[in-house]
Amino acid sequence: MKSRALLTARSMEITLHRLACQLIENHSDFSETVLIGLQPRGSVVLQRLLALLESMGHPGVASGVLDITFFRDDFRRREAPLEPSKTKIEVLLEGKKVVFVDDVLFTGRSVRSAMDAVQSFGRPAEIELLVLIDRRFSRELPIQPDYLGQQVDSLAGDRVAVEWEGAPPQCNGVYLLKSTHGGA
Repeated sequence: MKSRALLTARSMEITLHRLACQLIENHSDFSETVLIGLQPRGSVVLQRLLALLESMGHPGVASGVLDITFFRDDFRRREAPLEPSKTKIEVLLEGKKVVFVDDVLFTGRSVRSAMDAVQSFGRPAEIELLVLIDRRFSRELPIQPDYLGQQVDSLAGDRVAVEWEGAPPQCNGVYLLKSTHGGA
């Protein structure tokens, strides 16, 4: 596979800062908002956003992480068993504004699964979606992000890789891994 950088470490920090500012603009004091990272990679994005929000004067934003493994519609269709992650939501979501946080929006099926899974914690007043990368031409369900880092046009065989390192996680970059099969 050939690789192309979509976001450098610096542009990722700028993007995360912009997304944090948009969250502040739309949720002001966050008293009725809960940020939920979709396991596994959305939890890393969530950690970075929470750190930014705290540095911008919004400490203690309610948050959690949600595992959608057993809510996926392809759960029993895979050859290799899926490895579940942990769900940790310590707040009732009834009547709250929930913002799902993930790294890459591809087909939309993970978000649909998250909407099913989150109902176990109460019925939110509304659900929004924040993603770093939107692979917009790959959608199978009518799901669109409310907060978007960057859109990328990609083919079905391509992959988007978000690379993190360090503690707290720092982004190395976001890369489009182009399939070398079947075309240019």
